[in-house]
Amino acid sequence: MDRFIVGTGRCGSTLLSQMLAESPEVLSVFEFFNGLDVLRRFETAPVSGSEFAALISAEQPFVTAVLRRGYPVREITYPFGPTSRFQREDPLPWILVSALPRLTPDPDRLFDAVVAFSSSLPTQPLSRHYRALFDWLTREAGRDLWIERSGSSIDYLGSLHAFFPEARFLHIHRDGREAALSMREHHAYRLPIAILYRPGGPPAFDLHAEPDPLDPISRILASRPPVEYYGRYWSDQIANGFRAIEAIEPECYRAIRFEDLVSDPRTVLAEICEFFALDAGRGDWVARAAARVRGIPPLRAPQLAAEERALLDLVCRPGQELLAGG
Repeated sequence: MDRFIVGTGRCGSTLLSQMLAESPEVLSVFEFFNGLDVLRRFETAPVSGSEFAALISAEQPFVTAVLRRGYPVREITYPFGPTSRFQREDPLPWILVSALPRLTPDPDRLFDAVVAFSSSLPTQPLSRHYRALFDWLTREAGRDLWIERSGSSIDYLGSLHAFFPEARFLHIHRDGREAALSMREHHAYRLPIAILYRPGGPPAFDLHAEPDPLDPISRILASRPPVEYYGRYWSDQIANGFRAIEAIEPECYRAIRFEDLVSDPRTVLAEICEFFALDAGRGDWVARAAARVRGIPPLRAPQLAAEERALLDLVCRPGQELLAGG
């Protein structure tokens, strides 16, 4: 059984994947698909092993732009430092942003092993490449199964389902207003969403331009773009996901609320274990997982000015209504 956690940006899926990583069964694969080249990550034509290795080890230009300007992104867990292969100014291979550093204290060594393994694979559809890599990582880690989780993955749920038609998809969702406001404060989301939703469409930015305090990218990162951009993005993600859900067998899709997870983690984890066929009684991992919860984060939406709050409510309403009806 293939297993995926899907959700919008800043919906609580990172916490959930950290909780499930406490299970001795589970290899939790963090942030794999969302940073791959959007034009190539779900290609249907067969690709060679070397082409697959190049795809997963390419940089993510928005991440590079943010890091080169000195902004922190908590999800970037690569250990920059004098003994590391890459520094903050370097184009960082995507799988070194978060996926591999979550699995080992020596991500550079694992990166070399992943590239060597991926390059050795035969020419085949990308879906087989992905499954082969996830299975290999699972064996290397001494685990029994893998669960992939990426931010904003509900947006491409249809493609995931096409690639993994028998997979189970757990959808974690959060109040859209809070997710939107959290994305605005998160620089790796602030930049691409502000560019995508600006009036007139995305401008022609050079993401690799030399950083300068007055360049367009630096100005966006230093600003607080209009909140409606992020609410619209959240609603659009939910709408894309719900179109895909129609094609998924009911027993292969389950939705949970972030607010329920942090309010009653043991009950929600029991539901997740049943859905993903995990052994909740193996060791004391459920207790460790529940202990990761620190309660519901402080709410941002009530602190907005009345006009801004009303606008955010308006643009999030389509997504909220889909969730309420689903």
